[in-house]
Amino acid sequence: MRRRLAAIIRKEFIHIARDPRTLGLTFVMPLVMLLLLGYAATNDVRNVPLAVWDQDRSEASRALIAAYDSADYFELTWEVDSDTQLEQLVNDGSAKVGMVIPPGYGDDLAAGGSAQVAFVIDGSDPSVAQTALAAASQLGQAASVELVGERLAARGQGGTITMPIDVRTQVWYNPDLKTAYYMVPALIGVIMLFLSVVLTSTAIVRERERGTIEQLIVTPIRAGELLVGKLTPYVLLAFLNMVEILTIGVLLFGVPISGSIPLLLATAALFLVTPLGIGLLVSTIAKSQQEAIIVSLFFLLPNIFLSGFFFAIAAMPGWLQAITYLFPLRYFLTIVRGIVLKGTGVVELWPEILALVIYGTVVMGLAASRFRKRLD
Repeated sequence: MRRRLAAIIRKEFIHIARDPRTLGLTFVMPLVMLLLLGYAATNDVRNVPLAVWDQDRSEASRALIAAYDSADYFELTWEVDSDTQLEQLVNDGSAKVGMVIPPGYGDDLAAGGSAQVAFVIDGSDPSVAQTALAAASQLGQAASVELVGERLAARGQGGTITMPIDVRTQVWYNPDLKTAYYMVPALIGVIMLFLSVVLTSTAIVRERERGTIEQLIVTPIRAGELLVGKLTPYVLLAFLNMVEILTIGVLLFGVPISGSIPLLLATAALFLVTPLGIGLLVSTIAKSQQEAIIVSLFFLLPNIFLSGFFFAIAAMPGWLQAITYLFPLRYFLTIVRGIVLKGTGVVELWPEILALVIYGTVVMGLAASRFRKRLD
């Protein structure tokens, strides 16, 4: 029995050794997951983009802005001159928080009274919004306590002191900060990505393993026709899943669809070009379905972890935030969340749409070229 068992074990190790690519991927995969989760899996949001509309432009208002900018939570990115500019920046995601200082702010404080400061917070990402909401109130209270101390010192501890800075916050797009509003639209992109890459790559490799791909090659079907015919069913499946998720999200979780559904479908079709191309590219590399799945994971996992699906991009280190621009799912999540939650249109989303066009053209072109060569 021991000899038979030892022989089987030895035989299996020989099979593993004869497939060094799969063996290498098996050891590299845990390392990739460790690095991704180690850096990306954090909810410590810092340096949230802040847009400021300072209508007072006094020494007191500049001091307040400096107090918020010097904290780790916010980064002063924009200074605007109107509520229209502020709304535009928050709407297209350039700023996650808008700060409005009304005229007369400095005079009200100098007279010993109180002054209001308004904060508009993008609630489409609850993790960022919750941090910004808490930080806006805390920093406002800290500034108030400092002013109270100055007034007490000036009055010799006498008089009645009220909190001089009244921070008023308002959350847009997702006032209740419901996680479902944030996650359900993103699931559209994730499921389309997984289905397209895995099903496309394994289906073509399965044809090659069974020898049926050779039977198709000897028919009068052209390479382009074969390519379109193989990909079309997965396009339809992806769109059916998209409709299913949207329907369940609206009926079960009450997710509002604020934007254009035709625009959402059009951008989804544009996004779908990339994962289909990746699946096709994987099928030209992998020799077995198992290897196709493992290679696909190398593309899928970074997209999931670095797209803002699970973890806020704003919470990642700066160098890792730069790397997130290499993954197409990041752009599509910005698009789908913008359309569903904010009602944004092509004007606000054109940078992401352009990125998907470039990404899809390059990937599908490379994949189609390799696929034709393999058929030849």
